Amino acid sequence: MKTGAKTAATVVRKTAAKPPANESRTALVRRARRINRELAEVYPYAHPELDFDNPFQLLVATVLSAQTTDLRVNQTTPALFSKYPTPEDLAAANPEEVEEILRPCGFFRAKTRSVIGLSKALTEDFGGQVPGRLEDLVKLPGVGRKTAFVVLGNAFGRPGITVDTHFQRLVRRWQWTAETDPDKIEAAVGALFPKSDWTDLSHHVIWHGRRICHARKPACGACPIAPLCPAYGEGETDPEKAAKLLKYEKGGFPGQRLKPPQAYLDAGGKPAPPLGAV
Repeated sequence: MKTGAKTAATVVRKTAAKPPANESRTALVRRARRINRELAEVYPYAHPELDFDNPFQLLVATVLSAQTTDLRVNQTTPALFSKYPTPEDLAAANPEEVEEILRPCGFFRAKTRSVIGLSKALTEDFGGQVPGRLEDLVKLPGVGRKTAFVVLGNAFGRPGITVDTHFQRLVRRWQWTAETDPDKIEAAVGALFPKSDWTDLSHHVIWHGRRICHARKPACGACPIAPLCPAYGEGETDPEKAAKLLKYEKGGFPGQRLKPPQAYLDAGGKPAPPLGAV
């Protein structure tokens, strides 16, 4: 962790300045990049919150994460990958047995069809290997651009923007874009940053959305980027009350991964409990 790095509970300056209504394109780019720099100091250990050991595991886990939490996926995949460690294994699996394993993730029948289908496609079309190109990934069952960019950015080191619900909410609150379509949001936000920043930017924004800038009640009084936020005041502005709204490690709770990176643990983060743990 960086020396002197900010914490998520950094006290906000008394005056939270809002950007002008007629903010120029240049000013927007500067503000957006400054927000990303500030978040990088708050979350220097930000990482994908799905447990994985290889591209195949990340691909499957990301597909399973639709309409559920990363925590629930992480609690479910150990049993799945223990029984079906390769695409060939999962492609030949009994769907009913896979459904039983995936039941905790919700929509388990549809997700079973997706993960078995993509495993068959990997086996038949890509020699059992996860392809490292966007155009190939999006052809796989259950894989869209968001999933593809998660895999490309975190398993192959190829920059991509992950437009999940947190990302969509925050970039609109920050007035980086007014778009609502994920593909248009991806293009609009991508134009504000160097391509090399895209993957880390996604982690920073998503982490902030999960921990501080919540959907229903953002913890504005505990937000380190409040002076740069046009939506400051939509949530709780009192620092003490806002601090009680913090989630995950900064609120004293574990993160999403059962096997988080060492940098996260060194910064005070806690691993998530396994499925069924009290």
